[in-house]
Amino acid sequence: MLQGAENKVDEDEAVRMIRHGIDSGINYIDTAWPYHGGQSEIITGKALLGGYREKVRLATKLPSWLVNSREDMDTYLNKQLEKLQTDHIDFYLLHSLNVDNWKRLKDNDVFDFVEKALADGRIKHIGFSFHDDLPLFKEIADAYDWAFCQIQYNFMDTEYQAGLEGLEYAADRGIGIVIMEPLRGGSFLKNIPDDIEAIWKSSAEVKSPADAALRFVWNHPGVSTVLSGMTTMQQLEQNLVSADRSEAGGISEGELAVIEKIKKTYRERIIAACTNCKYCMPCPSGVDIPVCLNFLNNTSVYNSVAHFKMSYTMFFDDAKKASNCIECGQCEDACPQHLSIIEGLKQLDSLMNA
Repeated sequence: MLQGAENKVDEDEAVRMIRHGIDSGINYIDTAWPYHGGQSEIITGKALLGGYREKVRLATKLPSWLVNSREDMDTYLNKQLEKLQTDHIDFYLLHSLNVDNWKRLKDNDVFDFVEKALADGRIKHIGFSFHDDLPLFKEIADAYDWAFCQIQYNFMDTEYQAGLEGLEYAADRGIGIVIMEPLRGGSFLKNIPDDIEAIWKSSAEVKSPADAALRFVWNHPGVSTVLSGMTTMQQLEQNLVSADRSEAGGISEGELAVIEKIKKTYRERIIAACTNCKYCMPCPSGVDIPVCLNFLNNTSVYNSVAHFKMSYTMFFDDAKKASNCIECGQCEDACPQHLSIIEGLKQLDSLMNA
């Protein structure tokens, strides 16, 4: 990015990196409608000119939250084909499925769109990316003959959203699995706490935190491919090395022991030991208490307020934020963990508005 602006991309460098990655063996390129303020698909299309399109499987996604009719789906897909300068998408995903987006797509006859787009060749394989809880993941996985799905998975998020259980549920059904957030949005690499850094450095088997985290994901036999957002040529080169030496069952017991120790140490940094049981919900003031406590924990666990403040401010519904708490105490009466929820919400609100 130029000057750190999300929609201002260093196009020349981006194209150079994409092509170098393909020349080095990368064969799956992932983009989407909203990435980089709509610029990602356009630049990806340019990068794949000159014979590069034929060397890769190209993935992009239907912006499900923007769909208001059956016709919208064709409109977005056709615009994406134009932006990407191609006549087909190899791997097309229904983007960011949660309860609301899943209902929206079903209500607008999404599977009629899917069947016709597959039949006319505009898409070759259909899948979905997922951002909700495990029961909905299983429902969606069973709802159609999906070629693949995309889920968040890393050594800290084995029980988050679809998690390990969802990964294995999909794998047992022959659904290909693409992993996003293997480095948890870079949280494993930025502002590493001193105690975590010391554990990483204590092992001669661990080349780097990024290498260990990526190879942890590739270690699972159900994983088809792993997405990594690379910002610099150096990061690309490092990830290429990690990919070359990774395979299912290929990580050593020593590395796994270090990762388990890292995971335990991260978890010791948790402020509110929320289990996401949701006994505190619904909040009469509309606060999404488990999500708010997760934000609070993440700022402490990953030693970064700024990173999570951006997500909280930009993407989290104002009606669900901690600032709406009126301290009625209903949540604390219901909490099986006897957490000081009100104090936690106050702490989060203070951090997010500092």
